[in-house]
Amino acid sequence: MSTAYPKLHNAAWPGVVGKGPDSEPPIDLDKMIELTAAAEVDGTKFDGVDIFLSSPHVDIDSSDDDLKGLADKLQAKDLHAGTLVAPVWPPTGGGSAMGNVEERGRFVDQVRKACRIGQKLKEFGVRPYGSIRIDSAVDPATWSKGDSDANSRLIAATFREACDVAADYGERLAAEGEICWGGMHSWKEMVKLLDLVDRPDVLGYQADIAHNLLYLLGYNSPADSILPRDWAWDDPETLSNAWRTLTASLRPWTIDVHIAQNDATVKGSGSHDKTGRHCLPNDPNGKVEAVEVAGYWLRDENGHLTKTCRHLCWDGCMFSNEIMMKPQTWNDILATMIAVRDSHGWQE
Repeated sequence: MSTAYPKLHNAAWPGVVGKGPDSEPPIDLDKMIELTAAAEVDGTKFDGVDIFLSSPHVDIDSSDDDLKGLADKLQAKDLHAGTLVAPVWPPTGGGSAMGNVEERGRFVDQVRKACRIGQKLKEFGVRPYGSIRIDSAVDPATWSKGDSDANSRLIAATFREACDVAADYGERLAAEGEICWGGMHSWKEMVKLLDLVDRPDVLGYQADIAHNLLYLLGYNSPADSILPRDWAWDDPETLSNAWRTLTASLRPWTIDVHIAQNDATVKGSGSHDKTGRHCLPNDPNGKVEAVEVAGYWLRDENGHLTKTCRHLCWDGCMFSNEIMMKPQTWNDILATMIAVRDSHGWQE
């Protein structure tokens, strides 16, 4: 019997990211798994979840027994684990990738711990694919102080150390392009950083089609805007061409893709800096044609499937708890994911 690829995953981290004392309370991992497993559209369900390796979801220092318990929970719901988010930021025990020796060492240590967890979940039979997600753990304003080029080279050096660690575990790292991370906040800086690291065997790019819309607009780097300053939303052809320009530069690096919606504005919540505002897939203010845009990432310039991503993940960071607790939310999201796979998937 043939199997459909890419597999469809939900992200568990919206239950944690942007939550906290000055926002809403977190939604625990068990509930996020339950909501994911319950979603169904015409007999199709999510294949798995991508996981945030930080309390209160998964402690980065989890014991083998803890991880076996997680694997058992996923198996009980017929779900796989996919990409794992390494908590590389200072508040979660990490450190800036362009910080001092100690800070950069903490960054690499968090990657090492994440890779260990990834390896264990593979051993327990619940993680057949996926990568370890990272970013620079520093904001664009701090990156831009002093010599920004030197700062990017320091980030690259830290990433190369992390690559050495990941290679030892047989893992790949996925650097997510997002406007809130210094040295990764524009598409040109993102390409430059990947080139500086120069480890395509280990380090790849994680595209989020909602966040990357703000790359086109040059939100945190106006000089790198791809869309003309006088461009308007009633000109979809120029928008499509801008997506083609962006993906031509970053697609060769892409190993992980997030399907998401965005209304071309930014949002911050809890401790999370302002970044692209994720919206529900059917939001009338949404500016991303998910099926079209996913195709620019999943197909080459000739329209051929690259098949470099074994799974896709929905990312809905900073959705309200009220929205996330509604079963229909996840059915609508799953329907969008299915539409993407119907257009850009394959059978094995």
